Amino acid sequence: MTDRLPHEKGFHISWDQIHRDSRALAWRLDGHGPDAGAWRAVVAITRGGMAPAMIVARELDIRVVDTISVKSYDNQKQADAVVLKAPDADLMGDGTGILIVDDLVDSGKTLELVRTHYPKAQFATVYAKPKGRPMVDTFITEVSQDTWIFFPWDMALQYVEPYRGTDA
Repeated sequence: MTDRLPHEKGFHISWDQIHRDSRALAWRLDGHGPDAGAWRAVVAITRGGMAPAMIVARELDIRVVDTISVKSYDNQKQADAVVLKAPDADLMGDGTGILIVDDLVDSGKTLELVRTHYPKAQFATVYAKPKGRPMVDTFITEVSQDTWIFFPWDMALQYVEPYRGTDA
């Protein structure tokens, strides 16, 4: 077998799968907020956390939704995490009662940065890799560190040649 490029050990997620896994995340978080089990708000880490956060907010009937924009990738290469847009400061406080949602924790750098701003928030991701697990409080599926997750918003449907080629 030949060596693979990092993105070739792929875990492909469909829209149906992200929906099911995000609902499972909501169910896991249900009743665990500090206000008699309720959460004050959901904050999505953009851009990947927007779809899961929307599903979690719907499932848990959370009407206050905001975003924090963090850039930690340059194409498919990790870079230093930087906050581009913060959520409403009056809403956030120290993060108490706030559910911060992202699609994936990889190295943990993004969540580590956000956690410095909101140390008492609950951090939840749909998928987690081993290096980032210490930064997330709740997740649904763990994948190996060398797996590249292909999310449906990054993909287009197209023909793919069979692994062993074609009968010509």
